[in-house]
Amino acid sequence: MIEIQNVSKRYGDKWAVKDVSFTINKGEVLGFLGRNGAGKSTTMNIVTGYISATNGRVLLDGYDILENPREVKRHIGYLPEIPPLYIDMTVDEYLRFVCSIKEVETKHITNHVNDICELMRIQDHKKRLIKNLSKGYKQRVGMAQALIGNPEIVIMDEPTVGLDPKQIIEIRHLIKELGEDHTVVLSSHILPEVADVCERLVIINKGQIVAQDTLENLTRGISDTFRFRLRIAGPERETQKAIREIPGLVSIDAMGSKEPDTCDFLIESDRQVDIRRPLFNTMSKLGYPILMLRPMDLELEDIFLQLTSDTEEVL
Repeated sequence: MIEIQNVSKRYGDKWAVKDVSFTINKGEVLGFLGRNGAGKSTTMNIVTGYISATNGRVLLDGYDILENPREVKRHIGYLPEIPPLYIDMTVDEYLRFVCSIKEVETKHITNHVNDICELMRIQDHKKRLIKNLSKGYKQRVGMAQALIGNPEIVIMDEPTVGLDPKQIIEIRHLIKELGEDHTVVLSSHILPEVADVCERLVIINKGQIVAQDTLENLTRGISDTFRFRLRIAGPERETQKAIREIPGLVSIDAMGSKEPDTCDFLIESDRQVDIRRPLFNTMSKLGYPILMLRPMDLELEDIFLQLTSDTEEVL
């Protein structure tokens, strides 16, 4: 477990991050989310020991990263936004070099590199010069170096920036696989990426934490209503009139007809009242089948905009 305790970083007269506190639990995939310039990279650089904080502490299982840097760094693999690659080396040469830096026992290096290359799907590229690889494969090599030494925690800063859609999907799958055996921290401003792979979110804005929870709980905290998309095989006016009588309804908007002899509605209901059963009973009595009832809770984009709007960016 990593504890970030009241971490601040000042550059000149400006705070890049200020009083940042959150916990990274063992075995979870944590999304660290924020706009460009919100303080994500600064925080990740402090957590990995790449830069020191002006104030505050970072603890890994009780070890302070400033007081015990070698001990802490043994347990952390880091992929910065720009992968630290030596492009005139082959993939195999580079990963062996990283093994020597991370003090992997010589007798284990060959098998260790082979295992990581297989995991990253780069075993067929081991003898190629890194400078001749595509950007997507360079990113895989960067992820591979983060895994050298089998660290307990893997931290990735914007791992899919600049990749094409196919490469992005491939990297997301790899991140999910890593989450099965490692604690993973994914720092990103790409919302679908975070929502797709992360179990819990920490949102930073203007250098300060503005929210941290699961996506489901963040949605509940921001909105007092549930939203549903409803499709009914029946006349619009009569159907809408009947739905308006259901207790707990907040609003109903007709969305037109998407199929013959049907009508669609966007419904908002009070979070304290489950209107699905009375809705079903009402339509059943009228003889109008419900063809679709789909929840439409707030998306991550909605949450992000509400938490980060009308504020200035920092370094």
